[in-house]
Amino acid sequence: MVRKLDDAERAEALASLPEWTHEPTRDGITRRFRFDDFARAFGFMTSVAILAEKADHHPEWSNVYNRVDILLATHDADGLSQRDIDLARAIDALV
Repeated sequence: MVRKLDDAERAEALASLPEWTHEPTRDGITRRFRFDDFARAFGFMTSVAILAEKADHHPEWSNVYNRVDILLATHDADGLSQRDIDLARAIDALV
């Protein structure tokens, strides 16, 4: 089972991910991405899907035209885990 980050670990991780915001209801992290158009947003989602599949860790997300909203939380940990932090860093490297 994956371990949930404690408060200090969460704070340290969020400090290293300034574009991501803590979502307290799910104890996850969120970020909104905006692109020039739908095709670029969809291309980004495709790239994230490949990363997520390789990591066997999948985001909750939505797409409206040029916007992609992502929530990362680990269901097995009932909140934020290192897997979410690692995937957020990999996603950030794409943009």
